[in-house]
Amino acid sequence: MRILFVTDARSPISQNWIKRFIKPEHEIFIASTFDCEIDFPARLMFTPVAFSAAKKKSSAPSSASSLTLNLRTALRQWFGPLTIPASAKKLRKFIQEIKPDLIHAMRIPYEGMLTASAMNVGARSSRPIPFIASVWGNDFTLHAQSTPLMKSYTKFVLQKVDALHADTNRDIKLAHEFGLDKNKPTLVTSGNGGVRSDIFYPPVEPVKNPIIINPRGVRPYVRNDSFFKAIPLVLAKSPDAKFICTSMQNEPQAMKWIEELNILHAVELLPSIEYKKMGDLFRSAQIVVSPSIHDGTPNSLIEAMACGCFPVAGDLESIREWITHGQNGLLFDSNDVQSIADAITLGLEREDLRRDAAGLNANLISAKADYEMNMKKVEEFYYSVMRNA
Repeated sequence: MRILFVTDARSPISQNWIKRFIKPEHEIFIASTFDCEIDFPARLMFTPVAFSAAKKKSSAPSSASSLTLNLRTALRQWFGPLTIPASAKKLRKFIQEIKPDLIHAMRIPYEGMLTASAMNVGARSSRPIPFIASVWGNDFTLHAQSTPLMKSYTKFVLQKVDALHADTNRDIKLAHEFGLDKNKPTLVTSGNGGVRSDIFYPPVEPVKNPIIINPRGVRPYVRNDSFFKAIPLVLAKSPDAKFICTSMQNEPQAMKWIEELNILHAVELLPSIEYKKMGDLFRSAQIVVSPSIHDGTPNSLIEAMACGCFPVAGDLESIREWITHGQNGLLFDSNDVQSIADAITLGLEREDLRRDAAGLNANLISAKADYEMNMKKVEEFYYSVMRNA
């Protein structure tokens, strides 16, 4: 099978998915929307869209400052769609050259939009090429609602796809509300294919130290302001608690919060951590925190759960597909500082709750998020879509 992935090839999520298809019976092509290098055999072409050419070439996504991230996101939402027609012509030429058996755009903005437009440019192919798009977490709840053009392009993608992959059942429901034909096949699996059990597994002994990890980094839909403001409230009841925040090292706003809240002694800001090393970091913590207001299935959250971390997360419909409040985790209002603090504090105080949740989550991840099991479903899904397109 000749597969073309249209994606941000810097993303560990994309790479984890694509690498599963690096085997003799498949030929892999990648149209990356960001310029980068990869460490696995695939033909890579840079196809910039929505001003992605302005980013320097790298092997991993950079951690943007929260001071500029919201502005950059808004600019891309308003003006990014205007760059799609020109970029689509370049992608169309690549498609005509490589003649893939299947195209998979690994999220709707802007890779799905680019692919749908490319397949609509110029003369039609002598044979239809099956087109699958993925939905990652906030494609519908954040981006599709942001501007009229983003909404229009989102609906356009759903009209063009032959099938849709999402990481939550909620997004399949939203896709139908945005116009996806209910007769088109869908698949629900984790966005990166699932949890790698060779990397993410429980510690030999339960963690004794009150360590809390926030692995979400700097994102416009993560309420890190509320999270940092909750830390002094937690420390008032658990003075020995330590907070670890990945992908936030030297982040100006985070450093400012730490200084203003006088919590330097309790917080460590780490750089972006290599994917294969995240398991060790999760196994060192008691609690994982995800203070998001838009989300699908956060890969870092379920990976932490696989490592025995007790999950404390924003109360969203998508998160409730994984966490039952008071049983295998706790849910809070990400906009409410006291709500976050109360959930973290309860998680630290209730060793019995953490112990019971660890067992429940191990079974949940094994049944629902195992990487090998999910990726077998994906490969079967690809062949099914090709047969029926």
